[in-house]
Amino acid sequence: MFTATDHAMMARALRLAERGAYTTKPNPMVGCVIAHGDEVVGEGWHQRAGEPHAEVHALRAAGERAKGATAYVTLEPCAHTGRTGPCADALIAAGVSRVIAAMRDPFPQVDGAGFEKLRAAGIEVASGLMEAQARALNRGFLSRVERGRPWLRVKLATSLDGRSALANGESKWISGEASRLDVQHWRARSGAIVTGAGTVLADDPALTVRLGDDTPFVPPLRVVLDPGLATVARGRVREGDAPTLYLHAPDAKPPRGFVAQHAAVDVREGRFDLDAVLRVLAGQGVNEIQLEAGATLAGAFLGAGLVDEVLLYVAPVLLGERARPLFDGLAIDTMTQKLKMAIVESRYIGQDIRLLLRPESQT
Repeated sequence: MFTATDHAMMARALRLAERGAYTTKPNPMVGCVIAHGDEVVGEGWHQRAGEPHAEVHALRAAGERAKGATAYVTLEPCAHTGRTGPCADALIAAGVSRVIAAMRDPFPQVDGAGFEKLRAAGIEVASGLMEAQARALNRGFLSRVERGRPWLRVKLATSLDGRSALANGESKWISGEASRLDVQHWRARSGAIVTGAGTVLADDPALTVRLGDDTPFVPPLRVVLDPGLATVARGRVREGDAPTLYLHAPDAKPPRGFVAQHAAVDVREGRFDLDAVLRVLAGQGVNEIQLEAGATLAGAFLGAGLVDEVLLYVAPVLLGERARPLFDGLAIDTMTQKLKMAIVESRYIGQDIRLLLRPESQT
């Protein structure tokens, strides 16, 4: 059904889409290539929410040469008017003869309507080309739309003997400088960086993105899970331009003059309803969460089956048996209860090894 040229053009569109990883949130990353056969006449990607979509950039580049061309798009063209006009209408007006999309857009205001509009205008439409790659690219957006919760990534650094901190809580620095810089890129693509009150009190993290160059990005929301609002009077987590959200128990009373964004979430037996936490963040338009917290909170999310992937930096050091584990509270007593993880990717980052792991049910 699809030719080698079709595959090459869609691969190019996917590479273009990825350029928006740090800036399109909460919108999906989308790329578009317009071509006559193997000759590209226009291309573009969605660069920032509220600005023109990928198809519009590609059509502007193509000009009159868009007429009779094939448009390769990584996601179904939209058919509704939001902050920008419908891309399906723009493709029709430009006179393209064929549209190939990697996948259908499950967003309720699109969800097939873009394809229907194109077909009604006499344009040939096909979808499903390199769909797996397109879904992987926008796993956060798809998680929010299809599951009602963001994609949750847990970032951890560990010693060779599986320890995340010394017994006194000290963890600076297990991983090397190259790994710490690499983490900034994962932060930049996240819609929110989540931590717990214990981490704020112990480590005073800023939870900001520091790329060290002029790469544009939308600052992720900083989220502190703080049942009793014990951390609101202190901490670098409220400094700088990045927004901060405190999630607290319903009976917690913000102090007089407290102006930071906050929301109540149900607490059961002293612990947050983690499903509710994720629903609140989905409501904030968060596609991807990066959890940067201690063993207790990381273990709680993992034990609840809410972790989609683990970003693990393994440093060539040993911390000993008194050091803290990666996860607390999993209560695994037999080998039949073990949680199996699949290695999606492994690579050296400086002297460390970075592993991207997913529960086997996610692979």
